[in-house]
Amino acid sequence: MGGTEHLTVQREGATLVLTLNRPEAKNALSLPMLVGLYDGWLAADEDDTVRSVVLTGAGGCFCAGMDLKALAGKGMDGEQYRDRMTADPDLHWKAMLRHHRPRKPVIAAVEGHCVAGGTEILQGTDIRIAGASATFGLFEVKRGLFPIGGSTVRLPRQIARTHALEMLLTGRPYSADEAARIGLIGRVVPDGTALEQALDVAERINACGPLAVEAVKASVYETAEMTETDGLAAELKRGWPVFATADAKEGARAFAEKRPPVYRRA
Repeated sequence: MGGTEHLTVQREGATLVLTLNRPEAKNALSLPMLVGLYDGWLAADEDDTVRSVVLTGAGGCFCAGMDLKALAGKGMDGEQYRDRMTADPDLHWKAMLRHHRPRKPVIAAVEGHCVAGGTEILQGTDIRIAGASATFGLFEVKRGLFPIGGSTVRLPRQIARTHALEMLLTGRPYSADEAARIGLIGRVVPDGTALEQALDVAERINACGPLAVEAVKASVYETAEMTETDGLAAELKRGWPVFATADAKEGARAFAEKRPPVYRRA
C-alpha cells in the first residue's frame, strides 16, 4: 500500500493509518519519512474510499523532530529519495502539513515523545489524542534554532497566546495533562491506547456522510480568520450544496427507516 522504510501505510476499514517508523531514532524526521508522509496525504486525498486518516508513531514514540545529527553534517538516511526533494523543494513542508491540508480528517494518536518537529506536525492535524506519558514541546530555541514548521504562526491561533509564547520561548517539555489543559491536545488516555482510541474516533467519522464531513472541515479552516459576517456567508456557500446531495437524502431516509445510512459520495 505504498510507504517507505520509515513510514508505513495500512488500511483499517475506511481509515488510512500512517505510522512514523524509525523507532531507533525516536522517529526523528528523515527523507524516507517525509516522502512517505507526503505520498500518504496524497493517497488519502485521491482515494474516495478513504474517509479519515490516523497519524501515529512506532515503538511507543510519536516524533522527536528534526534529525539533529543530520543537521550537524552527519548525513541523513534515504539519499535515494533526494531526487523527489529536488523535483519538489516544497515536499518536506507538505509532508509536515505546513503547506498542505488534507481533505479528510486527520487524527493524531500520540505516545511518548512528540516534540520539536513532532509538535509542529501535530499542529497540522485535526483531532489529537495522547497517552498519559506523552511529552510535548518546541525545543528549537534551546538549540539556537527556529521552529520554522509553522509554530510561530499556528500555535498562537490554536491555544492562548500566553501559553504559545511560553512554549515557544522556553523550550521546556509539557506533559500530556498540561498539553490538554492549554488546548494543544483534546484527550488524554491510558498509555498504549492512543491508537485504539483514535481508530474509534475515525470509525465514528467514517459512519457520517463523507461529503458533509469534508465540507465541515473545509469551512472550519477557511473561515478561521474571517470576520463573523464573512465567515457566515462563506459557511452558506459550503453548506447549502451539501443539502442537495444524494447522501443528504440518504441520511434522512435512513433515519426515517431506522437503519444505518449507506453513503455513496453523491
